[in-house]
Amino acid sequence: MKIMSQDKQSGAKSSVSPREADTRDVALSLTRNIGIIAHIDAGKTTTSERILYYSGKVHKIGEVHDGTATMDWMVQEQERGITITSAATTCFWNGHQVNIIDTPGHVDFTVEVERSLRVLDGAVGVFCSVGGVQPQSETVWRQANKYQVPRVAFVNKMDRMGANFEQVLAELKSKLKAPAVAVQLPIGAAETFSGVIDLVKMCAYRFSEDDMGSQVERVEIPVELAAKAEEARAQLIETVADVDEMLLEAYMENSDVSEDLIKEAIRRATIANQLIPVLAGSSLKNKGVQPLLDAVTDYLPSPLDIRAVMGMVPKTEAEVEREASDFEALTGLVFKMATDKFIGKLAFVRVYAGQLKKGQNIFNPRTKKRERIGRLLRLHANHREEVDVLYAGEIGGMVGQKMFTTGDTICAEADPILLENIEFPEPVISMAIEPKTTADKDTMVAALQDLVEEDPTFHTSINEETGQTIIQGMGELHLEIIKDRILREYKVQANAGKPMVAYRESIASKGEGSFTFDREIGGEPQFANVVLQAEPATAGAGNEIVFDVSADQIPVPFRKAVEEGVSDALMTGVLGNFAIIDTKIRVIGGEARENESSEMAFRSAAVMAVRAVVNASSPILLEPIMAVEISSPEEHLGDVMGDLNSRRGRVREIQASNDLQMVHADVPLAEVFGYATSLRSLTKGRASYTMEPQAFEPVPAHMTDTILNR
Repeated sequence: MKIMSQDKQSGAKSSVSPREADTRDVALSLTRNIGIIAHIDAGKTTTSERILYYSGKVHKIGEVHDGTATMDWMVQEQERGITITSAATTCFWNGHQVNIIDTPGHVDFTVEVERSLRVLDGAVGVFCSVGGVQPQSETVWRQANKYQVPRVAFVNKMDRMGANFEQVLAELKSKLKAPAVAVQLPIGAAETFSGVIDLVKMCAYRFSEDDMGSQVERVEIPVELAAKAEEARAQLIETVADVDEMLLEAYMENSDVSEDLIKEAIRRATIANQLIPVLAGSSLKNKGVQPLLDAVTDYLPSPLDIRAVMGMVPKTEAEVEREASDFEALTGLVFKMATDKFIGKLAFVRVYAGQLKKGQNIFNPRTKKRERIGRLLRLHANHREEVDVLYAGEIGGMVGQKMFTTGDTICAEADPILLENIEFPEPVISMAIEPKTTADKDTMVAALQDLVEEDPTFHTSINEETGQTIIQGMGELHLEIIKDRILREYKVQANAGKPMVAYRESIASKGEGSFTFDREIGGEPQFANVVLQAEPATAGAGNEIVFDVSADQIPVPFRKAVEEGVSDALMTGVLGNFAIIDTKIRVIGGEARENESSEMAFRSAAVMAVRAVVNASSPILLEPIMAVEISSPEEHLGDVMGDLNSRRGRVREIQASNDLQMVHADVPLAEVFGYATSLRSLTKGRASYTMEPQAFEPVPAHMTDTILNR
């Protein structure tokens, strides 16, 4: 028996019409769409497995270290013990429907976190009680801030040696600038960790050892922790009252505030992103997960609690919003594509408003085409359950849709809406790959096409000089997984080269350039003249194309062709066929001739004008710089620092953490291939590291010629 459910308060809105309650299994106010986000190895998937077990979704707990985790269903995930692709599932807890997405922690797969947070209403941030706030924790936290996702924090692994709940709470405030406050305290730490104290209900919970923690016993707070619990509760009420006027008024009238009032105030503050409730536990030891589920239903928002989704009308570009309701016009977003060998293309979709029904026609405002829904699925990792309808607030799958891709809006043709697309980072590493036999060529092309559709950070291209297929991704592990999937899933025999850095180009100064296209093609004269000015943009700002030219010089009908020509030319660069970034191109002049100018002529002139203006603006080569964090024992610190210097690394800071030294440095990607092996040999296997793309910076002048083979 789960006693946690006896005194549950959902705190959710109850304004659900009888008609709405009749049409769906669970009212919209009792629906939670959450993601599990964290640094690699903080325990996300282990926590997800316990949630599924205690909610009755699975009857056996899968373990990451055994390769049996339900949510890590890919062969590559089970072999490596990491999450690679985000998996979606639905479970039920105390009358609430909880749709969960378990996301990867490795930086190479950060796109999975990005697109998951785009469609979620809330998130659980999992933190290691020993490691605290780690680099990828900061990355996913920034992503959640970007989409203003309400969160609760779960300090996991309280059973480990060195566990320190207070330290992690302090790091949440200092490193992440999070308004974190403890709603629980752990009872003990490391080998003495035995349960948690609930500061709202002022009681303690202990978890049985005999039945995987299913039995939760509510007990009195241990005497030795009573004073600390009172102090922490007072801190909790004071913190919440600072941001919630209703609780402040109640507290001023009577300092003994009721449990319900505190809970409702925490919920309001959490949904408003003014508070991060912090809980404690050990997922692996089956302690603290049921109270975490309670916190999800108590404090995280339903689709009704968050802002209505905003979009625009495609034709007029007028802003429009859609409330979360089954009776609004259909509005949804395809946030992920997957290819399944049994059912074909699977599109993961979040329905924001209306109802997505089997057999109905849906409209894609990007392609301006409609398509009929074949099958709809409710998802549970790689298992699926067919349904006839997905209601507002639900996450599910569409099977067999041909014209949809990641970031596409689904809507009704009679009432269209275009939602904001999802932005993805550019790849930083590339690798040549070629089929072993001619027979494998077509299969490899199809496999790469499927993988590109699934993963927006995975790109492919053909090297015009060598004819080789080049694949690009976010890191060595990313490309290794892609290569492994091509070999094993698609049964393609292929040879792959060594990973290479995906360089970029930019300009260092302002310049002007022009080109006149004046040729006869097919007996018809073709003429266009384009004059451009280029100047460096702020690092990370991307490219910008501005028209500062009269209609006499470049007529309006030809401007789209000029823009397309400029964009195409920026993709190929001038130094080494690398894409040009962070450059502002201004169209300042041109000439057209009646009966001789065409879109093709202006597009060609624009391409060549870009080459001219970039060459006149001091083109430079850029390389990706990685933010590296190394965790090393102090006796090996000198060796680690010397090695970093030899790799052109810049050390930003060194921090002491327990008995380890944390080195934060910026290192060029070209210098860290195979770094894991070098670091192991330098430190006798005692150091570890993580890294993520930081920025692009100019390559030193003496290295540019070597890279460009000049």
